[in-house]
Amino acid sequence: MPELTSRRGLLFGTAAIGAGALLVGCTSNESDDEPAANDQPAADDKPGKEVTIGFAGPQADHGWLNAINDNAKSRAKKYSDVTLEITEGSNDTAAQIGQIETLINKKVDVLVVLPADGKALTQVGLKAMRAGIPVINLDRIFNTPQAYRCWIGGDNYGMGLNAGHYIGEKLKDKSDAKVIELAGLDNLELTKQRTQGFDDALKNYPNIKKVARQAAEFTVESGQAKMAQLLQAQSKFDALWNHDDDQGVGALRAIEQAGRDDFLMVGGAGALSAFQAIKQDDGVLKATVLYPPTMAASAIDLARALGQAKGIGGMAEFEIPASITLYSAVVDKANVDQYMPTGFK
Repeated sequence: MPELTSRRGLLFGTAAIGAGALLVGCTSNESDDEPAANDQPAADDKPGKEVTIGFAGPQADHGWLNAINDNAKSRAKKYSDVTLEITEGSNDTAAQIGQIETLINKKVDVLVVLPADGKALTQVGLKAMRAGIPVINLDRIFNTPQAYRCWIGGDNYGMGLNAGHYIGEKLKDKSDAKVIELAGLDNLELTKQRTQGFDDALKNYPNIKKVARQAAEFTVESGQAKMAQLLQAQSKFDALWNHDDDQGVGALRAIEQAGRDDFLMVGGAGALSAFQAIKQDDGVLKATVLYPPTMAASAIDLARALGQAKGIGGMAEFEIPASITLYSAVVDKANVDQYMPTGFK
């Protein structure tokens, strides 16, 4: 999963419900001859000013990142007034900077950038802003707000918090309950935030103790290897939180190989395979906490609104917000059908 320094400046509901929810038309109870404060121009689906959006992201070497690209492309196709200039994507900082500079030279109207490294790409974000091209900074954040007009991304702390509360509520009546954690890469700030949120949530349940934690690498192979180690070390526990559904594929393999089914598992991110397993409900995986790749579709909506000098329906302001933090919803058997269309492969 991508690195993020969290900015929970504005909760904006669950992105997976649909990015289009950002842009529905304003409503008012005022009469036509008496203008209301919230009768502001808001972006909607009707064709408007032509907008060219440049999109630059890292290489899609992970299911979530591939879903980011797919969401951006499919959302842009929805609008007849949007032209999307999308780069090939690269994890090489210099290459991505070059791709963004090419988009700047093409004089696109708005840039959407998911940087491979937010700190390293801050200067090119500043360059775009100084050239009069507003930037939507997607997920991995630049070092300064001067490098973007709007940041939109996920809530890593919220992922851990909601995973912890879900597990806590399931185990609140069990004495001496034990939980374990399969984290992501420990050198990433996002992993620390997810663990912190999880630990803070568990503080509300004095009967629950976290007895083990292993850090994997957001890959199937690492998930399987680290989960096998956890299972060997912990003969008895009641719940597992796994930070990432991709590495969760490997974790589930290790669990099946060990013949274990005596605990519940909560995943993270929102992969289609996780949704399908939750719906089937014949294994340990009972829920997953979203880190929705639909944020890329929302970023296209925001870029279009920005390029057309419009605001967001349902908000009184003329302008789009400076920061939008998406909600980390818990998906379990009760609501999985609603979220199934948003699952990524």
